[in-house]
Amino acid sequence: MVRFIIEKGKMTTRWCLLWLMLATTCFGAVAAPSQQGDNRVPQDVFNGMRESFRPDQARGVHLRYQWDLSGPNGGQWWIEVNNGRYQMERGQISNPDVTFVASDKTWVDISNGKLKGSWAVITGRLKVRGSKSAARKLDDIFP
Repeated sequence: MVRFIIEKGKMTTRWCLLWLMLATTCFGAVAAPSQQGDNRVPQDVFNGMRESFRPDQARGVHLRYQWDLSGPNGGQWWIEVNNGRYQMERGQISNPDVTFVASDKTWVDISNGKLKGSWAVITGRLKVRGSKSAARKLDDIFP
């Protein structure tokens, strides 16, 4: 339960950070629900992303994404978007603009629409390191 804590007419830093995350975090479809049914493992999520790529939304975009997923089906994946094209592989990419850190189950739940990405961030189940605007752009490129 979130408590509103006000000291001398100002919200505490903790509440301000929580409010900022709620107001600006837009990771609802960082991995959109699969149109072919529920994804069961992270590889299913990435396979679905391949099918949903929108080159028109990626024109002029130059971003590198990294996923570090823990758990029995975890691992590392990366995507590089480069002016209307993308490359996706398992492993690690150098100098990512955004790194998503979560468990394999959390990432699959987000992709299936069972867990909102913003709530996963607030509760610490999803960590987003790097550019938040680049993270939000992922939803446009891979709806």
